[in-house]
Amino acid sequence: MKLHSTVDRVTERIRERSRDSRAAYLGLIDQMTQRQRGADRMGCANVAHAFAGMPTGDRFKVVAERVPNLGIVTAYNDMLSAHAPYAGYPDIIKHEARSLGATAQVAGGTPAMCDGVTQGTPGMELSLFSRDTIAMGAAIALSHDVFDGALMLGICDKIVPGLLIGALHFGHLPTVFVPAGPMTSGLSNKDKAKVREQAAQGLVGRKELMEAEQKAYHAQGTCTFYGTANSNQMLLEAMGLHVPSAAFVTPGTALREQLTREAVRTLMGILPQRRFAPIGRIVDERCIVNAMAALLATGGSTNHLIHWVAVARSAGIHIDWDDFATLSEVVPLLSRVYPNGSADVNAFQAAGGTGFVIRELLDAGLMHEDVLTVREGGLREQTRVPVEGEGGFSWQETGASGDLSVCRPATEPFSPIGGLKLLRGNLGRAVIKVSAVPDDRHVIEAPARVFDSQEQLQKAFSAGEMEQDMVCVVRWQGPRANGMPELHKLTPPLAVLQGKGFRVALVTDGRMSGASGNVPAAIHVSPEALAGGPLAKVRDGDLVRLDANAGTLEVLVPAAEWDGRENATMPPALTVESGRGMGRELFAGMRRNATTAEEGACTWL
Repeated sequence: MKLHSTVDRVTERIRERSRDSRAAYLGLIDQMTQRQRGADRMGCANVAHAFAGMPTGDRFKVVAERVPNLGIVTAYNDMLSAHAPYAGYPDIIKHEARSLGATAQVAGGTPAMCDGVTQGTPGMELSLFSRDTIAMGAAIALSHDVFDGALMLGICDKIVPGLLIGALHFGHLPTVFVPAGPMTSGLSNKDKAKVREQAAQGLVGRKELMEAEQKAYHAQGTCTFYGTANSNQMLLEAMGLHVPSAAFVTPGTALREQLTREAVRTLMGILPQRRFAPIGRIVDERCIVNAMAALLATGGSTNHLIHWVAVARSAGIHIDWDDFATLSEVVPLLSRVYPNGSADVNAFQAAGGTGFVIRELLDAGLMHEDVLTVREGGLREQTRVPVEGEGGFSWQETGASGDLSVCRPATEPFSPIGGLKLLRGNLGRAVIKVSAVPDDRHVIEAPARVFDSQEQLQKAFSAGEMEQDMVCVVRWQGPRANGMPELHKLTPPLAVLQGKGFRVALVTDGRMSGASGNVPAAIHVSPEALAGGPLAKVRDGDLVRLDANAGTLEVLVPAAEWDGRENATMPPALTVESGRGMGRELFAGMRRNATTAEEGACTWL
């Protein structure tokens, strides 16, 4: 299939925009790959330290026999249900590596926090910057520089982007990402949301809410809704950094272990002495565009309009929200998974999953097929699915959709445009996840109600002060203000108001991860209020218009009055100086140095 002209045009403008920085990045990769292997290049004391902890047989192999040595970077902890399965992965990987004539070491670990635990708490202010901390942790692990390739173990929100950024700063290494899969389905996401809304209205108590939450989050594996964690997995598949269709096979199964072993075999196949495919060469502008198309086609997490900008920058590639917006005009919505549908990721997998989506996009000319991946068969191989059998597994082609209410072909999409849109206007630039918002809510025009925190909005809701049409403006939530926390606690009260028939919307310089569900939410507003952004000018009662159809976000105040207004200042209680405790002070430097959301909220540029 011929590549769609819009996809070609966006790719070319990214390539041109990134020409110098990409060339410099590839030059560094070439320089690093021309060196001797670490055990031959380093001093004897360095080498002895590097391998002293290995079993004697492995130590002899890697030093004397010069076999490949694989580095494992793991984000394992058992606080995260999604990462708990990784406990046994290093032993599986080492066993498989030995069977293939190689060795493997756990190079290091990275932190991994659960946003589900920290939502609405001070810990959430560390969440976004944990991404760059994870990237630095991955870099520290790989800095021992004795590895021929790397296996990255991580799944959740900031963990995959952080590992990917770290890996790309070691772009000369062949690298494979290793997923662990979603938990089995529990209480449906729809029923869970209903109980949350009931709790917000005081119709059920903590006991009933706790029971519902524990039925929803009940076992090892990722949460089953299509948030950032599972969007991460879709994007890695589209980038060709996974074993094909490995993302959504549940933990604890024989097939899951076989796919982990296949990841080791896959890495062995792209080492320098074989079909050399370092990650910095795989992740080029075509690969990034493929990830963007997959995100749009599945109505994935809005967080990736921040994270993948940072990922691309790590490979010397410059993308922006205009690129997403242009692609969204031609990439159709092919799946509906909660919150933009009722199905969970297990139903998505059963309906065809990542392989189905990638095949449909390739066949429609909406993804680049001529790309390098970790598999010899290229991106087309990512359309195959693994099937468990006696003594292992086999691959089969993805067939037709197993459920047209979950996955549809590109010829009959849920929507002709992608699930995300860019908004522009005198309130700045923002993004909105339209795939979950009813058509009659794509345009909201109502008076503003300004809040300085999500706690302030929750108190107003509890006091019965929000029973009217309104656009809720929640400011001082950007990267520099407080680390740009996700504002998930706003979803239940706003959903309740919408359910009562009020026309409501959210406008914020914070994040929602697409978890705003069916409430229209203009998020990531840039520039943020603390950086002099126009949200700092908005006052209670100003008429605000959010128009997802036209792609506009405006305050309807006469231009002369608007231009003459002074910006409000961030309340002293919310400033960096007051934000002490729970480790927040350790991230003050990151807040001060963070780029804008559209620039990836990077702290290392």
